[in-house]
Order: sequence, then C-alpha cells, then structure tokens
Amino acid sequence: MASYKKAYSIEQSINFIIPIMILLFLGIVYMASLRSGHGSVSFILIGIAAVTMVYWGFVIKKMVRTEKPKYTARDSESKNWVFDLIRDENEIVFVAEVPGPDDKIMVRLIEGMLYIRGSGNFSKEVPIEGASDMQIHDFKYRNGVLTLRIQKSTGS
Repeated sequence: MASYKKAYSIEQSINFIIPIMILLFLGIVYMASLRSGHGSVSFILIGIAAVTMVYWGFVIKKMVRTEKPKYTARDSESKNWVFDLIRDENEIVFVAEVPGPDDKIMVRLIEGMLYIRGSGNFSKEVPIEGASDMQIHDFKYRNGVLTLRIQKSTGS
C-alpha cells in the first residue's frame, strides 16, 4: 500500500487553520448568546465577533507571508556579478562594478547588509560579516567601479 505525503507551506496551513478558528470562535459566541436569552444583543455580538475574527485572520495571514524583495537580482545575474571585499583591522574596502552614472548609484549599509542600486534594474544585497556596528566612510564611483570604505562608527 503506497502512502502519500505532501509538505504544506506555512501559508497553506494558515489558509486552512484560520477559517476553522473563526468558525469555532463564532460557534462559542453563538452558544453563549443562546444562554443569555437576549436576541438582538446576541445578534449584534455575533456580528462584531465575525468582523473582528475576519480582520484578525487577514492580519495573521499578512504576518506569516514571506515575500522576496521586489528589486533583488535574478540568480543568473548574481552568478555573473563579482565584487571584492578587502578586510583590514579597522576597515573593510568593498569594490565592484555597478552600472550607471554616479547620480543613479544608491548605497546603504543596514545591520551588516550592504544594499546597492544602480541604473537600469540593477540591485544587489551583499552580507558583510562583522559590519553591524560599521558605517560607510568613503564613497567613490569612477568609470563604472564602485569603491566603498566601511569603518567602525565613531559614536560606538
């Protein structure tokens, strides 16, 4: 006898669990309202409970949704792009080719992740180990080559 096993994603599981939770909660509210004996009040309470549960169902689904950033590069493009990281005791030097004029280049260092955007749809994310307490100290862009000097924050 063959067994069938299928792995479900978190989103598929949530799509199944949330409606069941809503129905169970509404059933409990309905049963409680029957015991109270107030017809119109119980109808209003059931309506409020239904609207609240549907709202929280959407909120929970939004919380567990995993989306990739819209501007990340395709895997084939990532494999062709090369960069250099030169580590020193006090600083890290990052060198890479980035397309575009210098006014189209945008660089951010946030919690150890270097975000780079250039002209066209060029964008890259580069994790830099040990750079969580560092900041970009010097930015140079010449002839399509981006050079960044990343140093420890002076405030730390």
